[in-house]
Amino acid sequence: MEQFRLSPKELIWKCDPAQFEFSSTDELSCSEETIGQDRALTAIEFGLSIDSNGFNIFILGESGTGRSSTIKRVLERRSKDETVPDDWCYVHDFKEADRPNCIRLPAGLGKSFRDDMETLIGHVAEAIPKLFESKEYEQAKNSISQESQEKNKKLVQELEEKVNAEGFLLQRTVGGLVLVPTKDGQPLSQQEYSELEEEERKELEEKGGELQEELNDTLRQIVELEKKLRQALSQMERTFLNSALQHLFEDLQEKYKDHAKVVEHLDNCRKDILNRADEFRPSQGPQVAIAGMRQGRQEPSFDQYRVNLFIDNSALEGAPVVYEPNPTYFNLFGRIEHIIQMGNATTNFTMIKPGALHRANGGYLIVDCREVLINLFSYEALKRCLRKGEIKIEDMAEQYRLIATVSLKPEPIPLKCKLVMIGLPQFYYLLYQLDPDFRKYFKVKSDFNSLIKNTWENVQHYALFIATQCRKEGMLHFSPDGVAAVVECAARLADDKNRLSCRFMDLSDLIREASFYAQRQDAETVERSHVELAVESKEYRSNKLEQLVQEFIEDGRIMVDTAGEVVGQLNGLSVYLMGDYSFGKPSRITVRTFMGKGGVVNIEREAKLSGPIYDKGVLILSGFIGDRYAQDKPLTLAASICFEQSYSGVEGDSASSAELYGLLSSLANLPLRQGVAVTGSVNQRGQVQPIGGVNEKIEGFYAVCKAKGLTGQQGVLIPAQNKQNLMLKQEVIDAVAAGQFHIWAVQHIDEGLEILTGMPAGEQAEDGGWPEGTVNYLVNERLQQMVEGLKKFARPEEKNDKQ
Repeated sequence: MEQFRLSPKELIWKCDPAQFEFSSTDELSCSEETIGQDRALTAIEFGLSIDSNGFNIFILGESGTGRSSTIKRVLERRSKDETVPDDWCYVHDFKEADRPNCIRLPAGLGKSFRDDMETLIGHVAEAIPKLFESKEYEQAKNSISQESQEKNKKLVQELEEKVNAEGFLLQRTVGGLVLVPTKDGQPLSQQEYSELEEEERKELEEKGGELQEELNDTLRQIVELEKKLRQALSQMERTFLNSALQHLFEDLQEKYKDHAKVVEHLDNCRKDILNRADEFRPSQGPQVAIAGMRQGRQEPSFDQYRVNLFIDNSALEGAPVVYEPNPTYFNLFGRIEHIIQMGNATTNFTMIKPGALHRANGGYLIVDCREVLINLFSYEALKRCLRKGEIKIEDMAEQYRLIATVSLKPEPIPLKCKLVMIGLPQFYYLLYQLDPDFRKYFKVKSDFNSLIKNTWENVQHYALFIATQCRKEGMLHFSPDGVAAVVECAARLADDKNRLSCRFMDLSDLIREASFYAQRQDAETVERSHVELAVESKEYRSNKLEQLVQEFIEDGRIMVDTAGEVVGQLNGLSVYLMGDYSFGKPSRITVRTFMGKGGVVNIEREAKLSGPIYDKGVLILSGFIGDRYAQDKPLTLAASICFEQSYSGVEGDSASSAELYGLLSSLANLPLRQGVAVTGSVNQRGQVQPIGGVNEKIEGFYAVCKAKGLTGQQGVLIPAQNKQNLMLKQEVIDAVAAGQFHIWAVQHIDEGLEILTGMPAGEQAEDGGWPEGTVNYLVNERLQQMVEGLKKFARPEEKNDKQ
């Protein structure tokens, strides 16, 4: 058994502080390099360099491995040397007011264009009232009006002279001009007219009819003159406006002559102002009071001439890098805002707001995969943008309204952006399998390791990482011994002497907590004792359930024996996973064998408390028993295996070797040492296979043995392949060094049988037999007895068949 017992040195890897060439991490420079992610960085560099469609990047890895910080750092460095993208503006479309136009301008020119238009609007708003109040305008207006009035007067005078000559009088009434017959220069009354002779009345009526035609013709001419007057006034006002605005617009058109859409927009603005001359003319009508409010003519608006500076890249020094932590639909693709006026929601093109995709256009957008998936519409809309190569702002709520409402439909903006999505490996593989479009748009996979090799170079990188964190957050610096303790914790997180954990989020928390305790103790640097105190404190904050289970074991409510020997009973080891904390505790496994044909019965499986991997491990036992002992006889065995006092689900095959030991013990009627706990899976050839959580399992059983009293005969049986995973607490190592606790590493079931029973397992002879005084001999004899015993109970026809 001595060859299987591990020495204290084999139970842990110690980082030598002497390898560090500093007395404090304060002597080290800051390092922003990512540790141990060469493959992932190569993929990122490829994805960022290739300019083909669909080569967006999906960064997958466990949380806390530096995915987000790495891609942000890489993009910030890269973007500084890239071209600043163009500005984007939205302007009013004078043909279709609900479809604003977008204008693309070089970076910085969009802001200048907006400011120039604001200045122009100010000048226009100031110049127009002055124009209508100017002496020149009044003179021109009076001249046109006077000319028209003279023509009207002349027409009326000519008509009046002719009417008088025919014995009529042209009289003005409320209803207009009326012809009245006269006699001796005086208008006839109705009575006088009726007293006239029939012929005289008839003559007057004929003349009156002819004169009425001439009157109507004159009135038509007067109306036409008034129409021409309005047109002349309007044309005069347009001419005056055009002359007043010409120099203002010409200056801007000259400045932006290289940008056709800007020049076109300026032309449209000037035409619209000229067409709205009537709106700008000062109102001379009286104001009307309604419900206590004075209602005058609404002042003309200049909003349609303004510029919505949608994207302003004037302050950038390279390509934009945008991280959107909350990728809702509106945060990604923009929105159209509304204001409430008199109970009505109104909007215009100046209320169009950009999203993260607009801000990242021409650069890089970083989003979290989980956040995108849980936000309604975001994922599908993102794929649609990538497919069409444009960003379209839509009101998604419009699809769910019962009544369609009029809203803006802004012109889409072309999209040229590298998308980086960060997520867990599960998300990547699920989307790759279930979404056929996913592989079209995320062709680059950057896979971050959760573990790296434990090399001298990587240990030095960890020291630089600690120095960077201390300097960045103003914490106490670490001594070489403190750095060594942190690196050892990284190996413990990896559960591997040859690997270091890349869970830098957890390591950063450890650095912060260790610095906190060092500051509390007024230390100058963080030492190993402070790191160990931080680890112990965190464990204490999290181990309430572990302590409760330990108390149940100590007071006997959970039955665990750590001394003596029992047939078909031993201690298996389980790991309890509690989110951020895990611990190991022993579980009693019992096996009972008897005559029958039922094979191995898994009680957990029958009670539906086991998982598929656990069931597989139990089924392997039948294969091992059959291969070793049933080559020359039928297997007439019935056995039941049970995890005692287990009332929840059991999963994993790490107890299969313990179950096999218990099965062989029951068959051979050999007692097993209760002070030795067992972990490890087994295959059908009897080889013990490695398992996970070996450190937690050993420490959990040690705690139970310590509470019940260390005897020097207790220990744990582990797979030999798990020796490299051992990173045990110092307390356990000290107990092993003192001979109070032992750890054995075995490769085969036969080696473990010898440790548990004190009897050699025995090697099979060429004739298939087993040497006496061995475990295998006793098992084989017991199985032979079962065969013979079963024959006695066989029915006559079964006996004849066997004969």
